[in-house]
Amino acid sequence: MKKYFTLLLVTLYYGTQAQQNSDTAITKLDTLNQQVYRVSNTERFIYTKTKFSDLYKKIPTNIWSTAKDMVSSSVYPYSIAAVGATAALVPADPFLTRNARSLGIQMGFEYDHTYKKLGPLEIIPSNINTTLYFLGNGTAVMLMGAGFATYGFIAKDYRAQSVSTQLVQSIIVSGVFSQTLKRITGRESPFITLGEGREHSAWHWFPSFSAYQKDTSRYDAVPSGHLTTGLAAWTVIAENYPEYRWIKPLGYTVLGLMCFEMVQSGVHWTSDYPIAILFGYLIGKNIAKNAIKKERNQSLSENKTQYKVGFSSSSLYGVQTFGVNVQF
Repeated sequence: MKKYFTLLLVTLYYGTQAQQNSDTAITKLDTLNQQVYRVSNTERFIYTKTKFSDLYKKIPTNIWSTAKDMVSSSVYPYSIAAVGATAALVPADPFLTRNARSLGIQMGFEYDHTYKKLGPLEIIPSNINTTLYFLGNGTAVMLMGAGFATYGFIAKDYRAQSVSTQLVQSIIVSGVFSQTLKRITGRESPFITLGEGREHSAWHWFPSFSAYQKDTSRYDAVPSGHLTTGLAAWTVIAENYPEYRWIKPLGYTVLGLMCFEMVQSGVHWTSDYPIAILFGYLIGKNIAKNAIKKERNQSLSENKTQYKVGFSSSSLYGVQTFGVNVQF
C-alpha cells in the first residue's frame, strides 16, 4: 500500500519541511501577537496570531473578491479565454478521452477508483490512479491543512497556522463556485455518456435540485471540482511560501497527473478543465491576499553582501601586469 501514497506523502513532507526551514526567517513580535517572515530581499510577510474565527470570517470576502476579479479589467480576458477554450475543446473530447484511456492502460492505470477501509471509513486509495484522484479531494486538502495546523501550533508558527485556515477556506470557496456552475450547466460525466454508447455528452441546463441530488453524475462534469479545489489549495501554499520555488512546479505536476487520470477513468472531459483552472487560481490568490499583510521596502536588502569589481594595471620588475580588484 505504501507505494500508492508516495505523491501524497511527498506533498505533506515537503510542506512540513518548508515550515521547518522557515524558522530562521521569523521575527517574533510577541507584544503585538505578530510574526514577520522575510521572503525576499525587499519583501516581508506579517501574520497575526490565528483565531478560530479565521476559519470562516473571511469566506464572504473571498467569495466576493474572487467574483469581482473574474470580471476585472486585468482578468476578464482570461475569463473569456477559459470559456473559449472550453468551447474549442468540446468537439475534441471523445478523441482525447479515448486516447487518454489507451495511454492509461499502457501506464497500468485502472478505470475504476477503489478504496480500502480505515476503521469504519472506506477512504484509503487502493491503486495509483485512485491515489492521484484522491489528491484533488477535499479530504486530502483537509489532511494538508491538519499538517500545517499541527506544526503551526506546536512550533508557534503563525504562518503555518494561517495556511491551515486558508486551506479550509479554499475547500469551501471552491465548492461555492464549482457547485454553482455545475448546477447551471448540468453537463454529463464521460462514463455516463460512453456507457450509453454516445460520444458527446448531454448538457441539462439548470437541472432541478432533486434531479441533481438523485443522479449527480449526469449533471456535475463542468467545471472539475477536483481541479478547482486542488489548484486553489496549491496556490494558497505557493502564495504563502514564495521563497520556496519548487512548490509551484511540484503542485502543477501533481495536478497535471490528476487531470490526466480523471480523463482516462471517464470522470471528466478535457474541456471541463479551463474554467476550473480559472476558478482555482483566482480563489487561491484571493484567499492568500486577504490573509497576508505584505511589506515592501528597498531598505530590507541593506544587509545583503555588497561588492564592487574594478580593474587595475601596474608594472612589476619591468613586467606589465593586469588585475581585478574586488571590494566588499
